[in-house]
Amino acid sequence: MSKRDYYEVLGVERNVSESDLKKAYRRLAMKYHPDRNPESEEAEARFKEAKEAYEVLADAQKRAAYDQFGHAGVDPSQGGGGFGGGAGFGDIFEDLFGDIFGGGGGRARGGNQAWRGADLGYALELTLEEAVAGVTREIKIPSKVACETCSGSGAKPGTSPVTCRTCGGSGKVRIAQGFFSVMQTCPACHGTGREITDPCKDCRGTGQKEKTRTLSVKIPSGVDTGDRVRLRGEGEAGVNGGPAGDLFVEVHVREHPIFTRHGNDLHCEVPISMITATLGGEVELPCLNGCVTLKIPPETQTHKLFRLRNRGVTSPRSHETGDLICRVIVEIPVGLSSEQKRLLEQFGDSLGEKHSPHHKGWLDKVKDFLDNLTGNDKD
Repeated sequence: MSKRDYYEVLGVERNVSESDLKKAYRRLAMKYHPDRNPESEEAEARFKEAKEAYEVLADAQKRAAYDQFGHAGVDPSQGGGGFGGGAGFGDIFEDLFGDIFGGGGGRARGGNQAWRGADLGYALELTLEEAVAGVTREIKIPSKVACETCSGSGAKPGTSPVTCRTCGGSGKVRIAQGFFSVMQTCPACHGTGREITDPCKDCRGTGQKEKTRTLSVKIPSGVDTGDRVRLRGEGEAGVNGGPAGDLFVEVHVREHPIFTRHGNDLHCEVPISMITATLGGEVELPCLNGCVTLKIPPETQTHKLFRLRNRGVTSPRSHETGDLICRVIVEIPVGLSSEQKRLLEQFGDSLGEKHSPHHKGWLDKVKDFLDNLTGNDKD
């Protein structure tokens, strides 16, 4: 019986790309695999047909021969290339699941390759003054470094690691799970591809030792909570001579008793007396870079905002400087004597409605609200 065209078997065009070819085969393999159709001879035949077609078309040389000569170009009985070296069912699912099990596109990475060390993180607490001005601090970092005795090899000086007998040095082993075939890290060498028969006594064969290092970290001016400073090569040591990871120092700014920060602006509340709010005056205000005088105009109401330009924080990125925004809080006198209370009562009696414009407007709104409630009750 004559064979069907391989492109027709997979349902693809003759100019199909490699990725689309894999997708087409994967779809048919999932549909017709014998494990999913245990009693269907037709499904088994379709599966074998699709597998044969994919093994030819996935190989560049065989595909070229098939495109030129048809089945005769790849049929071993007619002098063709056969199917012995093509991609199998397991390979196509390794491509699908390789990343999950640590493979690279279905192919195990060599266990002897150099691996980069892990990155480390450190939380550095600063005062607001330190964060705004910038500071250099020394920090202690516990981390893993290459063992000096064995130079990071893990083997006793004078000896060398040998190729892992379980994985043959690849660092990976193939595990069959149902009709899936996937690659996993070798349990014997833990992915290194090497076995240490005579381990170093100082690091016990790990090639690394715990060590606390003291580092000097320069924090630029203007940083805020969540900003990070990266120290390249100050992370954990690499494996098999690979580069060390990086250290990320994350800034946390402590709460300040006077100022709060919003972006590049600083905010604060300034209590003033009732007399200063009424008649006006001046208030001495501390800043992070000195003191300034805040002028309070007469008849200032509580919660009024004053903006002092360029008295905030200079951004380390844009180099723009924010403002200092002050909210005044008018304080009511407490602990008055009888004489002081009498004087205040006389002062209150002398005030007319024009001296309390907001109070008059609020009373009008209350009256309208109560009138509406009464009208709704009558309805």
